[in-house]
Formats: sequence, C-alpha cells, structure tokens
Amino acid sequence: MKVYVTRMIPQSGINKLKAKGYEVDINPSDKVLSRKELIKALKKKQYDAVLCLLTDKIDKEIFDAVPTAKIFANYAVGYDNINLNDAKEKNVMITNTPGVLTETVAEHTFALMLAISHRVAEADKFTKAGKYKGWAPMLLLGTDLSHKTLGIVGLGRIGSRVAYHGVKGFDMKVIYYDVKRNEDFEREFGAEFKENVGDLLKEADYVSIHVPLLDSTRHLINRQRLSIMKPSAYLINTSRGSVINEADLAEALKNKIIKGAALDVFEKEPELTKGLEKLDNVILTPHIASATEETRSKMSEMAADNIIPALENQTPPNLVKIS
Repeated sequence: MKVYVTRMIPQSGINKLKAKGYEVDINPSDKVLSRKELIKALKKKQYDAVLCLLTDKIDKEIFDAVPTAKIFANYAVGYDNINLNDAKEKNVMITNTPGVLTETVAEHTFALMLAISHRVAEADKFTKAGKYKGWAPMLLLGTDLSHKTLGIVGLGRIGSRVAYHGVKGFDMKVIYYDVKRNEDFEREFGAEFKENVGDLLKEADYVSIHVPLLDSTRHLINRQRLSIMKPSAYLINTSRGSVINEADLAEALKNKIIKGAALDVFEKEPELTKGLEKLDNVILTPHIASATEETRSKMSEMAADNIIPALENQTPPNLVKIS
C-alpha cells in the first residue's frame, strides 16, 4: 500500500503507517504545495491513501489525479477545504481528527483573551523598546475577565471547553448562541441561550467564535453586527477566518467601535487585511491554536488510525458522513 502525505507532520503517525508496511512518501519541502505541484506529486505513483492538510484544496481535479486512492485523511477537525460532493461522486472516504485538539484550542483561546484584555503584546513591545521607566498608576491599563459576560458563538466541543474555563476559572457569566439549544449545558454552567447572534453580541463583554465555516456562517461577523457590540467588548476567533469580514473588523478596531480583537485565523490566509498589522488593539497569531507538541502528534496518529482501517476494507473511526 502507498500513502502520500502532502506536508511533513509529526513522526508518530508516519511511524504507524510504516509499521504496517506501507510505503509513505512525504512532500519534501516544508511548504503548501501549489495545485499544480500537488497534482504532479499524486500522479507519480498509484497511491492508496492521501493524508492532506486544511491548506490543501481538494476537489474533483485532485481526486482525478489519484484515482486509486480510497481515502483522503484530513489532518484537521474541519474539512471545509474538501469538496464533499466531489468525494461522494468519486467514492472516496474523507476523515478528520475531531476531539483531539479541544483542550489545546480552548487554552489558546483563553491565552488570546487574557493577552488582549491585559495588553500583554503591547506591554512586551513597550518594554523591549526601552520605554519602561518605572511603575506608573496609569500605565497600560487593561480590563478584567473575572465576573464579565462571555459570549460563545458555536457550542461544540471547543466552545463548551472555553465556557468551562470561563466559569470555573474566572467566574464569568456565559451566554451562548448555537443552532441547537443545550439545556444540560445551561444547568451545569448557569449559561443562558440566545436565539440569535445579535442578542449575544449586544450583551457580551468577550465574544469567542467557535463555528465551522459554512455558507450560513461566512461573514457572520460583519460591519452591522460589530456595530451592535459594546464599545468595551473584545472579539476572539480561533475557528475559521472567513467567519469574520476582516475589512469590517479592521475598520471597527481603527474607529474604536469595539475595544479589541484577537485572531488566530484569517480570511485570506496567510495574507492579512491591510491595516490590521498596524493596530495596537488587535493580537494576531499564525493559526497555531492547536500547535502543541502533544496535540499535533495526536492528530498525526489519528490521521494514521483513519487510513489503516480504510486500507484494510474497514470503516475508519472518524469517517465524515456525506449526505
């Protein structure tokens, strides 16, 4: 059996595939392959499986380049990079790596929340520039998290874990918006369900985005919705960049419509909307919310554990159901 890996990932998953006797070829350059490069690589051999990343856009043309592949194992929780209709037409299994990065992404979300509200990045820049001349009562005043209202947009695994940290660690009041109400969650955390996202945005001091990228969530946060947020509010996004209209956000931050934002994902990655990089009231991290040694290794192993049963004519544990 032959497996192609579109970019270097932690070795633990690769070792699992090799232990099964599979021939594993890995993109030797540590970069995202262009469409032309990916097609050329896939045509070199009759690969039985492809381990792909969220930066790979997978559709009919890619499936046609490797007609022998039974499975495309996505090294990510989301799979908006894959055209599922094309996969169904080609009878290719699609898998993902759910659950494994929940705690890590929730931690990063809170790291961003704390950093933007306590002005950590500004303070670091200020100090390294030699501007610190001694303690001062009005120097770089931030905002508390404790006892504030945390708005969760999308109550999946990660959103629920962020809410857990907010309630258990900072005595925050949690309000949430989701397509489905969760009364058990409400009872456990004293949370309040909001039937529409606008009601949440009007009330929350901190808004944390945790929805998948769908037609219904693209530009969910836009100029109009930013305008109804509190001027003292912060927006945090660790889901998908296109959930936010980045140009509208840059304008809102520049004009102090909201107090600040922290983003780990971007609308046109790796490009930034012009002007964002010049703002002090936004923190930007390069899509690293799941980037811990432990989690990325687990993702590698999970992707391998999806490929192995697929190549043994069994159902992978994390098969994406395509309607």
